Amino acid sequence: MGGFLRVFKAIMKTHIGAAIFLFGSLTAYSAITLDAADNKNTIANVAPASKLPASSPAALAYETYDKGEHAKAVELAKPLAEKGDKDAIYLMGFAHENGQGVEASREKAIEYYRKGQAKNHADSIYRLATILLTSGQADQAQEGREILEKQAVTDPTVAGRILGEAFLLGRLTAEPAPETAVKWWLKSANAGDVMSLVMLGRLYDGQFGQTPLINAKTAYEYFLKAADKGDASAMVAVGIRLLKSDAVAADEKRGTEWLVEAIKAGNLAGWLSLGDYQANIKENPKSALEYYTKGADAGHAECMLKAAALHMEGKGTTKNQGRAMEWLEKSATAGNAQAHMFLSSAIMAEEKPDVGKAYGHLLTAANAGLPLAQNELGLLYLSGKMGVADISAAVSWFGRAAQGGLAASQNNLGALHERGAGVPQSLENAAKLYTLAAQQGNPSAMLALSRFNAAGAAMPMNKPLGWALAKLASEAGEKSAENVIKDIEKGMTKEELTKGKEELTRMQAEMKKGK
Repeated sequence: MGGFLRVFKAIMKTHIGAAIFLFGSLTAYSAITLDAADNKNTIANVAPASKLPASSPAALAYETYDKGEHAKAVELAKPLAEKGDKDAIYLMGFAHENGQGVEASREKAIEYYRKGQAKNHADSIYRLATILLTSGQADQAQEGREILEKQAVTDPTVAGRILGEAFLLGRLTAEPAPETAVKWWLKSANAGDVMSLVMLGRLYDGQFGQTPLINAKTAYEYFLKAADKGDASAMVAVGIRLLKSDAVAADEKRGTEWLVEAIKAGNLAGWLSLGDYQANIKENPKSALEYYTKGADAGHAECMLKAAALHMEGKGTTKNQGRAMEWLEKSATAGNAQAHMFLSSAIMAEEKPDVGKAYGHLLTAANAGLPLAQNELGLLYLSGKMGVADISAAVSWFGRAAQGGLAASQNNLGALHERGAGVPQSLENAAKLYTLAAQQGNPSAMLALSRFNAAGAAMPMNKPLGWALAKLASEAGEKSAENVIKDIEKGMTKEELTKGKEELTRMQAEMKKGK
């Protein structure tokens, strides 16, 4: 169980600033990805049925669709669409776009949305523009832009927000254009769109990647404007920043008040942020557990996970593995990928583990995109604990995690390339992967690069550098490094050893500077 605990404790290290921003009611026009696949595949998430008066001919079709009875909803909507009902036309386009109740067809979706556009149906216009913008074809993207710019004359809120996202992502320019995104979001925000204020806050906060516009104070100001207008996600952002004192002077009272307001407005991430503040800044696990438990009882999956961690460690309460496992199970059921990963680790740590059950949890976490889970799944395939070792599957999962930037997987994949296990042997590919992992401080990768440099494998021979890398690996805790150091030293001259020490000093200084 010791290894499991070491991994599990890591979740308590989450910085308070990492709290997830929840945008309340999602729409097709709020996701920064501009990707139709990110919709929740219900009409309510794109055009809430509540927008339709009960007397609307399409109201029943919308209600039926949102119940999950897609085919029946299409049956209800199709004749209405054929008669020209704009809301029914939209439902038919949405159904074809998502392949629910009918065969998925981008062409059919566009056909219906164009019909809705002809009737000046706003939702149809926005979905049509979004599909065109994400087509990857310059002419279609340009058409999408023209549609939105025309729509922005009468509705600068949603149209401006989508255009801002498109420019930020480089959908309409050779490179991302954050300055143009700001112009459109400001226009949208000035017209009353609160979501655009949140987007501006996130942009200046650096949540959409590094840009010259990043400014913590400006980000706070936009979040505060959105919070004052009732946006619950912005309330969380303001509360966090008042507690952290990054962009503004610390004010625990006001920060707490904003987080409480966010909770009242339905954003349960407020409980998580209050718990993180107590756990990581105030270092009061008992108080943290109280907040996490309140959030967990309200259904917040990450609060469940944090509560489980404290019960597992006995922080703020007595150790209670049973209670910890209960919260983990609930968090996993609520869809938390980390909970699935830790459940898998806990099961595998048992005296007689249920490998199949552990695999199921780990696969869920890996499919959710967690690099650490993907790496663990790769190791499980290599171990043969599921019957026989499956190196090809291990390579696949290590590859996904390596692309996600996980140093351990980059090192593991490098080792397979070096040995030619599951992939053609390639010292060059191994060296590249080892380098990526070593740059992140992975001791095993440092040692592998040490061997490569000392032997001149896939790179010019450089014994001083090889020796220095082995010393760094040893300092980082790689136990087998001492033997490698001794082997390299046997073939080194005094001059080379002196150069190695100079190289070690240089690298140590760079690493310290990097921190």
